[in-house]
Amino acid sequence: MSLLSGIYHLLTDLAAPVIKVYLNRRMQKGREDPERFPERLGQPSKQRPTGRLIWCHGASVGEANALLILIERLRQMVPHINILMTTGTVTSAKLMQDRLPPGVIHQYMPVDRMPYVQNFLRHWRPDLVLWTESEIWPNMLASIHKIGIPAVLLNGRMSEKSFHNWKRWRSWTTELLGGFRLALTQTEDERSRFTALGIKSAHCIGNMKYAAKPLPCNERDLEPLRQQIGNRPVWLMASTHRGEEEIALQTHAALRKNFPELLTIIAPRHAVRGGEIAQLCEKSGIKSVRRSTHEPLTPETQIFVGDTMGEMGLFYRLSPVMVMGGSFVPHGGHNPIEPALLGCAIILGPEMFNFTAILSEFKQHEAALLLNHANELPYCITRLLNNQPERERMVQNAHILADDKQHVIDRIIDLLRPIIAEIDYPERTRDAS
Repeated sequence: MSLLSGIYHLLTDLAAPVIKVYLNRRMQKGREDPERFPERLGQPSKQRPTGRLIWCHGASVGEANALLILIERLRQMVPHINILMTTGTVTSAKLMQDRLPPGVIHQYMPVDRMPYVQNFLRHWRPDLVLWTESEIWPNMLASIHKIGIPAVLLNGRMSEKSFHNWKRWRSWTTELLGGFRLALTQTEDERSRFTALGIKSAHCIGNMKYAAKPLPCNERDLEPLRQQIGNRPVWLMASTHRGEEEIALQTHAALRKNFPELLTIIAPRHAVRGGEIAQLCEKSGIKSVRRSTHEPLTPETQIFVGDTMGEMGLFYRLSPVMVMGGSFVPHGGHNPIEPALLGCAIILGPEMFNFTAILSEFKQHEAALLLNHANELPYCITRLLNNQPERERMVQNAHILADDKQHVIDRIIDLLRPIIAEIDYPERTRDAS
């Protein structure tokens, strides 16, 4: 263990009381699951099944959704292997509850304190770890490496800024990332960065989120809402963060001059903020309805607040035009592939820095409108609502882009196959060598 690993280990131990206070505050805000809270403290709520077990980790909704298609393919390839899926957010847990195939176990990722981590690993004893994106938890990764569990980094992402930050602690970074047998990255630049930081085998294969299936929705909910909306013009601002709801309301007021029957859907990234958004509407003198109350939409309803978990697929299907939240405040944006697969014409703000590769591909294929400022929203939404051929062209371009990238899942399976064979039939692979 390096000096920095030891310091991090000590600090996380000393911070135990602070961590518990922090988690309790998150629970009060609805960002932790009170019924399954012990899982975050490394106390599993389910028994480990007998046999080999692959552990897949996706931090939040986008990563978890991308892993679903991989899990499906893994079960086809090795149907007898058990699969554990972990995520870190309440929203992603809700998604997994509804979408994971039977027999796949879901748990919350434990907080990165060594006692929690060790208890988690002792209980589950994974034979292989598949870790998505670039969420680095030092205690967990160090423990996985120490035990000797083979690990693969999927959909690896690392910005230039993060790369330079990690380079300052090169020996520690090499210790953490060196535990990955293989890294599959989104871009060639990211492949080079991970290689420079200690991962010996790295391949650029593209973004696995292109292979994800369209988000589902309950048809019994969709049709009544479509009937309530009728022929009204509709647009959606999805996955909003604090500060963006005000932008949505200002845009709504400007659009009403040309579209007096306009319905605006605001779906916050965190559903617990629904009441806060409804209060904003009330202060502005705008009639709103919250999805969580199941109150019907009426012709007088101007704002539909999508404050439920796991229903983004529903809101996308209701909206011919969508604006990506997180892209008009310095959050970094969210995944535009999901609305593209469900027929939305997409508008992206200037703060999409967490999706630079996807942004470049969408721009190249003319699959989205890219704005420099929120002041452009009324004009661009008006243009798309009035121009069905342009909307359909953007949607078609996005589908062509996604279809071109579908092969990424086949490449992942090909690269994982020898590692899975190694854990599934260790004696056979030793004899072959």
